[in-house]
Amino acid sequence: MFTIGEFAALGRVSVRMLRHYDGIGLLRPAAVDPHTGYRYYWAAQLGRLNRVIALKDLGLTLDQVRAILDDEVEVSELRGMLRLRRAQLAAQVAADTARLAGIEARLRMIETEGRMTTEDVVLKETPAVRIAELTAVAGSYQPLDISPVIQPLYPELFRRLDKAQVSPAGPAIAWYEPEGEGEAVVVHAGVTVSVGPAAARDFAVVDLPAVRTAATLVHNGSMDEVEVSMQVLARWIEENGWRAEGHAREVYLDYCPDEPEQGVTELQIPVSRR
Repeated sequence: MFTIGEFAALGRVSVRMLRHYDGIGLLRPAAVDPHTGYRYYWAAQLGRLNRVIALKDLGLTLDQVRAILDDEVEVSELRGMLRLRRAQLAAQVAADTARLAGIEARLRMIETEGRMTTEDVVLKETPAVRIAELTAVAGSYQPLDISPVIQPLYPELFRRLDKAQVSPAGPAIAWYEPEGEGEAVVVHAGVTVSVGPAAARDFAVVDLPAVRTAATLVHNGSMDEVEVSMQVLARWIEENGWRAEGHAREVYLDYCPDEPEQGVTELQIPVSRR
């Protein structure tokens, strides 16, 4: 027979761990000295210890390991346990792979620009939101075409909301979609509200759907300079293995029409894995 220290050395586990296994009934010692309390183990018990270690390394809990070793788990249930663990590990690998891609992209950016970028892209889920909106058409997505179209829409929208006695329930949100086959763009100038559509109102009320995964970036300053931030966001999406899809949104966290350089805007682009 082996002392607990000798058995721990043979099994390459700690004495503390063997005491824990004994305490939960996972691996009982072959004998315990009634006077000293010393634990002793047979060499044959190494087989059970090795199975404990192997199953534990798969990520199974000690309760699951004990049930498996004591033949309390049917084959079908064991198969389900392992399939669930496989799915968990696959999700973990995917998450770690995405983090690794992000680190590689950040390193490339630092090497290219010689500095740490101050813009941080964050992936997030965005909830569905109801907005009151006015629309107009711009010649293209370029800020020089968008700005003169969207700027007068918001004062007019707020005027109509006030007339209808509808108060904003959240930030202003703008989004864009192409019109036809050319470069023209439909500009949607909206603000979050909590009312439903009504035929008597002179503005539309629409529901923007939730986005499961959006790449987001906070832009500080005038929207006339947003193109630089959009380029940073687009480059991050490409370098980190994502694909842009759906319509980009601009969420005006701090809307400053009189001092646009003080504005704070979150840029959101729906993405999916390539």
